[in-house]
Amino acid sequence: MKLDFSISEKNKKIYFASDFHLGAPNKAISLSREKKIVNWLDTIKHDACTIFLVGDIFDFWFEYKHVIPKGFARFQGKIAEITDSGIEVIFFTGNHDLWMKEYFNEELGVQIFTKPEKIKINDKKFLIGHGDGLGSGDYKYKFYKRIFLNPICQWFFRWLHADIGLILASLWSRKSRSICEVKADPFLGKEEKLIIYCESIEKKEHFDYYIFGHRHLPIDYQVNNKSKYFNLGQWFNQCNYGVFDGSNFELKSFEPHD
Repeated sequence: MKLDFSISEKNKKIYFASDFHLGAPNKAISLSREKKIVNWLDTIKHDACTIFLVGDIFDFWFEYKHVIPKGFARFQGKIAEITDSGIEVIFFTGNHDLWMKEYFNEELGVQIFTKPEKIKINDKKFLIGHGDGLGSGDYKYKFYKRIFLNPICQWFFRWLHADIGLILASLWSRKSRSICEVKADPFLGKEEKLIIYCESIEKKEHFDYYIFGHRHLPIDYQVNNKSKYFNLGQWFNQCNYGVFDGSNFELKSFEPHD
């Protein structure tokens, strides 16, 4: 997979977003949010050279051999339009869409990453990933993630009828999300798990930018005098995204048009 990206044309940019959670909490609200996301993609496609989708794009995603979750046609159609136009789209799986396989790559031309990756953009070094389970702690979640990613467990799950399997997994996904929302904390400063993680990595290897999602909180944090950590926030009640112009990274908020 390509790990070096560049902004070769003047006025072109690279965009980042995460935590759309399409499908949650119900069809009507998700559809409204999906339309906002498509609106945003239409707004940025004129100057985007690459778009990074950094996990939990779906509240639940599982691919059977011949079946994918119903819905999200507007979003998928817009992604296909964007990749067909020559704009690269990169997808990092999150804890809610970790069962993504070949569909987005084969049908929509999207590159898939399943773990944090070191990526160079122009002369800047990025560490990009969804952000779930990084660093110490979260042992219960890490245990469950190992089970979910186990090929044997996935093989058995595929033997469930798709209607049953998708319903069961969606219920689990919504329970996981609701637990996170109820216990969500305000910004914890140096006690933020991902800040601790960034600081530990920075002691071993320098990155200009650490880009994560998962936290559902837009964060712009100076790790040291040469390194920054950004969290991309969420699209439940805010429309947060990041943009890199070739020299600087900035967090922004999209104002949807009717």
